[in-house]
Amino acid sequence: MITFTPHFSSSAGNLYTVADGTSTIMLECGVRITKIRQALNHKLSSIEACLVTHEHGDHARAARDLLGAGIDVYCSAGTAAALRIAGHRVHIVQPLKQFKVGPWAVLPFPVEHDAKEPLGFFVVNGTDRLVFAADTAYIRHRFAGLTHVCLECNYSRQTMAPDIPLAHRLRIIRSHMSLDTVLAFLAANDMGGVRQIHLLHLSSENSDEALFKNRVQAATGIPTYIAPE
Repeated sequence: MITFTPHFSSSAGNLYTVADGTSTIMLECGVRITKIRQALNHKLSSIEACLVTHEHGDHARAARDLLGAGIDVYCSAGTAAALRIAGHRVHIVQPLKQFKVGPWAVLPFPVEHDAKEPLGFFVVNGTDRLVFAADTAYIRHRFAGLTHVCLECNYSRQTMAPDIPLAHRLRIIRSHMSLDTVLAFLAANDMGGVRQIHLLHLSSENSDEALFKNRVQAATGIPTYIAPE
């Protein structure tokens, strides 16, 4: 049985791990490597690889440092080019083409965000199936047999601050997932086997943790967790 652990989840930095008891992969590396080492109890060598969704600093800040520490990084060609990383530890992955990392089978899928070639990841380990999307306006794909759902839930129309400049408001709407969009995604997928829902990357200004958690739990009946900043 896999365990999803959110370590940092905000516009200041994102870091998550997924483990099966013997193998661990990292999702995102958007904080300094010193903070990554602390979060992992200084066991960086236990990480099988790091999957990076896109090049923005709050998701990929430590990518170059991880490579220097001997950790393989998996990302799209657009992300690698934007980060200017290359070498034998950089693995270029393509949307909708599955790849393996140890016991993990990973299917990258395209998402909607203002980045070069952003991805989400559908991660399979045994009978466990986890979908992960950190920054996207919506997800066009559907997934079967899910056990863990880990999605951005950045804002809702009713909690969005009224004094946000128009350009910033439009960027949020076009590049980040709202509560209503999360609920629509959950309604469109088979949730029969889902054990946990994790809401990620809540906006510090435009979200309401209690409201978001209660709305999702009420709609699904599934334990829902808010990832810590």
